[in-house]
Amino acid sequence: MEKMNFESKDIKVENIKKIEEIFPSCITEIKDKDGNFSKAIDFEALKQILSGNLAEGIERYEFTWPGKNESILEANRPIKKTLRPCKEESKNWDITENLYIEGDNLDALKLLQESYLGKVKMIYIDPPYNTGSDFIYDDDFKEDMDDYVENTDQVDEEGNRFFQNTETNGRFHSDWCSMIYPRLILARNLLSEDGVIFISIDDNEHANLKKICDEIFGETNFITILTRKTKTMTGDDGNGMNIQHDYVLIYSKTKNILKLNGDKKSFKDYSNPDNDPNGIWTSGDPSAKSGGPSTYFPIENPFTKQIDYPPKGRYWAFSKDTLNTYINNGRVKFKKTKKANQRGFIFKRYAKFIEDNRMPVNTLEFSDNIYINSEGTDEIKDIFNNNYFSYPKPTSLIKELVKISTVNKETILDFFSGSGTTAHAVMQLNAEDGGNRKFIMVQLPEETNEKSAAYKAVYKNICEIGKERIRRAGDKVLEDNKDKDGIQNLDIGFRVLKVDSTNMKDVYYKPDEYNQGFLDEMVSNIKADRTDLDLLFACLLEWGLPLTKNYVLEEIQGKKIHNYDRGALVACFEENIDEEIVKEMANKEAEIVVFRDSSFKTSADKINVEEIFKELSPDTSIKIM
Repeated sequence: MEKMNFESKDIKVENIKKIEEIFPSCITEIKDKDGNFSKAIDFEALKQILSGNLAEGIERYEFTWPGKNESILEANRPIKKTLRPCKEESKNWDITENLYIEGDNLDALKLLQESYLGKVKMIYIDPPYNTGSDFIYDDDFKEDMDDYVENTDQVDEEGNRFFQNTETNGRFHSDWCSMIYPRLILARNLLSEDGVIFISIDDNEHANLKKICDEIFGETNFITILTRKTKTMTGDDGNGMNIQHDYVLIYSKTKNILKLNGDKKSFKDYSNPDNDPNGIWTSGDPSAKSGGPSTYFPIENPFTKQIDYPPKGRYWAFSKDTLNTYINNGRVKFKKTKKANQRGFIFKRYAKFIEDNRMPVNTLEFSDNIYINSEGTDEIKDIFNNNYFSYPKPTSLIKELVKISTVNKETILDFFSGSGTTAHAVMQLNAEDGGNRKFIMVQLPEETNEKSAAYKAVYKNICEIGKERIRRAGDKVLEDNKDKDGIQNLDIGFRVLKVDSTNMKDVYYKPDEYNQGFLDEMVSNIKADRTDLDLLFACLLEWGLPLTKNYVLEEIQGKKIHNYDRGALVACFEENIDEEIVKEMANKEAEIVVFRDSSFKTSADKINVEEIFKELSPDTSIKIM
């Protein structure tokens, strides 16, 4: 029976496992101050294996800034936090497969490492552009920064660093780099092998973001940089330039297996003048760039006796044997009359045999006016009858990015979700093409300005705007597509989860701090304000189960039993459960069962549970909390 520790994934341990798989001789054991042993890397042994390829002590290309090392450590550092479900703020809780996570995205990304590792097909983010007035997250990536921050009035009464990163700050670019770096490390872990990330940015941090992404995703996985038109106004930006664009950086997880989807090919130039049984065709180029002696030969027209060779420096796209097959099946058709400067035969390309029925994505497409900022502003006004959000991206942009990178059932993540444009775009695209894509939105509950229209309209933070936008947008998408077959199955809901402290009480106290009254309070190691649903979702995170599956709440002899995803996890958080209840749970043959530590009166009761499961469901893993 294993006790759950409810701590986010320790990426450092996972990285050591990966190195062990490649270089097992470089793994050793170390003992900590408490005498516990753990695996570690023998860097001297690793250096010997990699000798000749070490960059230590020599000049080398690198990109760094003050606080970079700490930001790397922060990405790997586990946290004792959880995601608490909030049904009352959700929509279609029982049936939706979408998520809205409220809280710092660094925490959220760490908490998602188990449940969504390698399962996200597409990520879009629109992080702060670092213009000097946009929001900076409350990260502290340098140990000696505390005094600096306090002395420059960059902390609130509780010591949190919520401030505007103005250019007068000596760490203007460093703070931004340290903010984005660990988040992109964690985001890469969540991408599937054929996944792709799109990042909106402008000139302020474009160069730094490119270098960071080259380091995290690899230069070889860089796809391109899209230039998006942002406005049509012709005013001077103060330097004699009228800047009407920003950028979208694109990186893949694994470039050689990524395939983006352009528009479907047009077959308007195809026809079937000779009633070919293979259908419509067009005349194609029969030559190829590469080949050899078997694909370089003369072709004689039997009617006109014209002889053709491949164009200079090229080869035929077929051998002599294949040519005879093409002649017999009509794919090569000889002309009856000779015409100057023309081949003596037609090489047919059939529409039906074109496997890749997609055009390449045209990067200049994003200079169209449908992608400008005012389109996003108009959408907010249309939904709320007021402008409650500054500079929202238009759904047209996100929808096109989702369209070219996903097909049907994939998961899309946006961890700077703002007003919820990405969720809106996913629902729109699903309505248009019948897809079943899922979204995960993450947003920090940044407070709205007390003088703003949003605040006066009861939206006290950005999350309240985002959630309400998704609710209204989903209803609008349904209404706009009400005549479409199957539209009633469109998922316009979302489960709200909020980042919070662990469900478990802090049990680390000095011996002299204990007294009888204190011990009485420690009967339960779970915080008093936590519900069964809180505990259930903590278990899902611990075991790496998806957070959007349905579950059934059952009652056995008056005790609540949670059956998640048809037996993937069965939990009972009640106290004083008896043998009959345990047998009923064992008969479900779940992959995992979870009990509270306080569910058992004595150690003998725990042993009895293990014996019951050994007999009735030996493959079930038993956990306690």
